[in-house]
Amino acid sequence: MADEPLILGIETSCDETGVGIVRGHTLLADALASSVQEHARFGGVVPEVASRAHLEAIVPTMDRALAEAGVTIADIDAIAVTAGPGLAGALLVGVAAAKGYALAAEKPVYGVNHLAAHVAVDALEHGPLPQPAVALLVSGGHSSLLLVDDLARGVTPLGATIDDAAGEAFDKVARLLGLPFPGGPHIDREARAGDAAAIGFPRGLTAARDLAAHRYDFSFSGLKTAVARWVEARERAGEPVPVADVAASFQEAVCDVLTAKALAACQAHGVETLVIGGGVAANSRLRALAEHRAAKLGVRVRVPRPGLCTDNGAMVAALGSHLVASGVAPSRLDLPADSALPLTTVSV
Repeated sequence: MADEPLILGIETSCDETGVGIVRGHTLLADALASSVQEHARFGGVVPEVASRAHLEAIVPTMDRALAEAGVTIADIDAIAVTAGPGLAGALLVGVAAAKGYALAAEKPVYGVNHLAAHVAVDALEHGPLPQPAVALLVSGGHSSLLLVDDLARGVTPLGATIDDAAGEAFDKVARLLGLPFPGGPHIDREARAGDAAAIGFPRGLTAARDLAAHRYDFSFSGLKTAVARWVEARERAGEPVPVADVAASFQEAVCDVLTAKALAACQAHGVETLVIGGGVAANSRLRALAEHRAAKLGVRVRVPRPGLCTDNGAMVAALGSHLVASGVAPSRLDLPADSALPLTTVSV
């Protein structure tokens, strides 16, 4: 609708510089600059490298987004920016840019939660989010289960990883198998030629005693170690490592636990919609297994297209649009960047 506010979103929490523009639930622009190749030789994201890359990319990315949408900064009604959680230096670049543009153009600014934005972006593809819903957010830095009653006002954390995030485990196992960084897409690709039942890797926090204390929590550290020990044993014996089988078996262990706990949360809270977001949501096996299991329980699974699962400015703009439509007051111009912003704080 032409009378809906035009919202610009800025994302710089990790290694992607993103600027998105939305009107209501319609995506008008999604410009992205990634520094992932600069981190590949280190096997992980280097915060200082990421921060410098954001500094170089933020203005060109902003210009591309405005050109793609066919608008100027003066046409924007509000600016949303990821205020946390994330890498402190990287967040500061985006927050400072948002403040500068907001001050220069005399626009309100909304500092928003990166994880809540991963939930909000689904509306750009599937329309308004039914509430309540359960959200499974899985990425390189986070693995969380949330009960979403009112995304504009706050969410209720149900569970989270107690050690490695799912995406972090993918990266570390990929390195063990000699696969490039980031590991998720490469493991997904290798797994398609492998046997997911070839190796019985452990499922963390699924034993009865663990479920009593950590019903909706995740643990992938033990799984990562089990893969490392299995690979090391093969190498010591002088036997080849079946990369495809290891990748498939590891991936199955991760997806098994993620989907089982997410759907258990849906059942326990009487929720009929499961939203999956974050970079790991692009994994083909996670999508397929979630949809297969959810269909048996009458739960609808909503997953954005892969390009909207990874970090991007569109998701920040989508959350900003939702906040504006819900009548949430904008942030103060001195809003901080908070690398440890809690899940319960949707806007600052």
